[in-house]
Amino acid sequence: MDLIYGLLWLLTVLLEGIFGQGVYAPPTVRIVHSGLACNIEEERYSERVYTIREGETLELTCLVTGHPRPQIRWTKTAGSASDRFQDSSVFNETLRITNIQRHQGGRYYCKAENGLGSPAIKSIRVDVYYLDDPVVTVHQSIGEAKEQFYYERTVFLRCVANSNPPVRYSWRRGQEVLLQGSDKGVEIYEPFFTQGETKILKLKNLRPQDYANYSCIASVRSVCNIPDKMVSFKLSNKTALKKGRFWITPDPYHKDDTIQIGREVKISCQVEAIPSEELTFSWFKNGRPLRSSERMVITQTDPDVSPGTTNLDIIDLKFTDFGTYTCVASLKGGGISDISIDVNISSSTAVGASDRVLGLKTGRSEFKFGLRKLVVPPNLTVPQEKSPLVTREGDTIELQCQVTGKPKPIILWTRADKEVAMPDGSMQMESYDGTLRIVNVSREMSGMYRCQTSQYNGFNVTPREALVQLIVQYPPAVEPPFLEIRQGQDRSVTMSCRVLRAYPIRVLTYEWRLGNKLLRMGQFDSQEYTEYTLKDLSNENYGIYNCNIINEAGAGRCSYLVTGKAYAPEFYYDTYNPVWQNRHRVYSYSLQWTQMNPDAVDRIVAYRLGIRQAGQQRWWEQEIKISGNIQKGELLTYNLTELIKPESYEVRLTPLTKFGEGDSTIRIIKYSAPVNPHLREFHCGFEDGNICLFTQDDTDNFDWTKQSTATRNTKYTPNTGPNADRTGSKEGYYMYIETSRPRLEGEKARLLSPVFSIAPKNPYGATNTAYCFSFFYHMYGQHIGVLNVYLRLKGQTTIENPLWSSSGNKGQHWNEAHVNIYPITSFQLIFEGIRGPGIEGDIAIDDVSISEGECTKQDLTTKNSVDGAGGILVHIWLFPAVVIISILNPRR
Repeated sequence: MDLIYGLLWLLTVLLEGIFGQGVYAPPTVRIVHSGLACNIEEERYSERVYTIREGETLELTCLVTGHPRPQIRWTKTAGSASDRFQDSSVFNETLRITNIQRHQGGRYYCKAENGLGSPAIKSIRVDVYYLDDPVVTVHQSIGEAKEQFYYERTVFLRCVANSNPPVRYSWRRGQEVLLQGSDKGVEIYEPFFTQGETKILKLKNLRPQDYANYSCIASVRSVCNIPDKMVSFKLSNKTALKKGRFWITPDPYHKDDTIQIGREVKISCQVEAIPSEELTFSWFKNGRPLRSSERMVITQTDPDVSPGTTNLDIIDLKFTDFGTYTCVASLKGGGISDISIDVNISSSTAVGASDRVLGLKTGRSEFKFGLRKLVVPPNLTVPQEKSPLVTREGDTIELQCQVTGKPKPIILWTRADKEVAMPDGSMQMESYDGTLRIVNVSREMSGMYRCQTSQYNGFNVTPREALVQLIVQYPPAVEPPFLEIRQGQDRSVTMSCRVLRAYPIRVLTYEWRLGNKLLRMGQFDSQEYTEYTLKDLSNENYGIYNCNIINEAGAGRCSYLVTGKAYAPEFYYDTYNPVWQNRHRVYSYSLQWTQMNPDAVDRIVAYRLGIRQAGQQRWWEQEIKISGNIQKGELLTYNLTELIKPESYEVRLTPLTKFGEGDSTIRIIKYSAPVNPHLREFHCGFEDGNICLFTQDDTDNFDWTKQSTATRNTKYTPNTGPNADRTGSKEGYYMYIETSRPRLEGEKARLLSPVFSIAPKNPYGATNTAYCFSFFYHMYGQHIGVLNVYLRLKGQTTIENPLWSSSGNKGQHWNEAHVNIYPITSFQLIFEGIRGPGIEGDIAIDDVSISEGECTKQDLTTKNSVDGAGGILVHIWLFPAVVIISILNPRR
């Protein structure tokens, strides 16, 4: 009887596969994620937005179908990466980016193609969320009533934090929330140039209550569970830089004092500070820091001699010493803006070289000292040699804008095209010295960059701007980067290499090579491509042909693999369970394959089949003769027999033409005993790793998920789904459908059981074995949809018999269902979960059982009625299978 059943199975397979046209199928694609997203939103044109927190792991999987198996490639647009990944996962089903950074956001595409029809493409937009620590900078303005007295002091607190989505700021004084208009002495506003990215707190004409602790809170409203961030600043009336003054020896304001070349000049700077012992000084010449030397002697403050005073002694004054000297005073504790005093030294008369007299362009109106608000409008210039700036891909480059003005403003860098991001992925970058440094320059960074002055100290100053052009040289981009050409012997082959873009485009040369052998070289004139032709293909000129197209920045390469070898065959993986039993100690295997592009080369006359037991060295080989031409999509079959249980085998298949071997393909055959080949009892609690050989249906909308309460995500939808498995264990597993977004009403998830084989007792009668099929189900939530169970008979892949159904909320507990079935041939059970109208619609199943013999009457009545299944229980007699076996059996 075992042999009869095995032959019946084999005949069914052969009837389905003989000269099986149409097994080729174009690719289909869908993108699934690992579940680490903060949110997934549906957008127009079937695109989804996947938001993830910076530092998390991005994992996107491209699920494809089709035969031959499609080639997969991930690409990306937006940002500097463009279409050029460096990650090895680009050509894998799963794209994984660990510790994702903000500049890696953008639109990701999965493209699958197998040469049939158009490539299948799906995309998903990844938005990376982040919030940097806020930074507070402090500025003061002091108005002068008389020369030595101040009547107003205004403090500006500027808060900045980079974020995505846009940050919101709030200010506190102590525990008090400060709002615009709540206090006449407080003003909160956004400077024009920041476009909402900065909040300035202005404390006008400081009052006693203004000396307090201030906090700036930056928030993105907890998206992606990103917490608010805060920075604090203490404003105290005990810490201050009050005023500054200077004097010069000799004093140029007295007519009898002159400063001559070769003499000594002493500049003294004095500042009043509280506390004076924490006062520190720095000296600058023309904006560059000065250090004490033999000719430039700097004396720091000495509280015992002259508190708050520093001296700069210039020994042997020279022409090169002309310039602006700045004394900067600050307190060690910080929190208060520095005081700076500028002194300009320049030539005023021209006498003998040794008698040249210097005048000091100074005077009270010239000083920027104390915290007086002396504003010199900013000015921006670009050094002549710095635009256009030419560099090569991969270099490090500095773009420069020279800025002047008092106070010196911050420079904001943007792209002239406002839609294009900066090299770090942001839309704007700051620079304090007017220099923008770009590391590892790429061709996408070419273009115009705008440098613009920002407002400073909270005052509105008309922005100044300038443009810098960056030109990035890069090697030619060519197509095709790689192409495989297979052709019959003695036929001609033409290869072409086309230039897509390059910079510089002048003086492009090309060379064709086979290995290290130079075939041809030349120079481009007006054409955009070069060709090379092999007139007669033979074994001697098989190989990889490279065309290098060269400019000053490097070379682009087109590569061709040219051969007359037949393509590798492709094993057909979609055949269900090709292992079958024919004797106690051995098993057989139905090997199925299609031939990739059988007409590409000379006719395939045979296949060389090699087989060896796993772990062994020796191959056993034989030839499989082929008569006639193989058609594209034809399913070829060969039966492997006498395989020893339960060993695995390595199978190698090589096509042969009259000119030699083609490319081989290898697969591993793993023995897997049929589940209950003569079914007596089956039970599955979904505890093992392979979930009892249950599989997901590829034709549905989404998948069932294995879950336990202990491993459940804390973000799960409340008020739906089980809080333990059927036995009440928090660690036990069950299968359920997750109905949260992006799932839509009516979408289906289908779970397929293994195929169960039975031994028919009487193929002509109805006295076949009965089985009791039972399972537990959980349907709790206000949006519960439908749970269906179908029975699929072997050979009836398109006909599914409804077996059981239930819908609606059944409460927060497990229910049990029992159904009698009477199959006489192999069968499969299908659980189908249908999503209801909302997210509170999770359906779960557990403890699926099949046992020989009918269910008891108590099982069929009491348990189902008590549990309130509300479903349809059907006894199914499977007569179509009886008819098939009745027809086929006499022929055996």
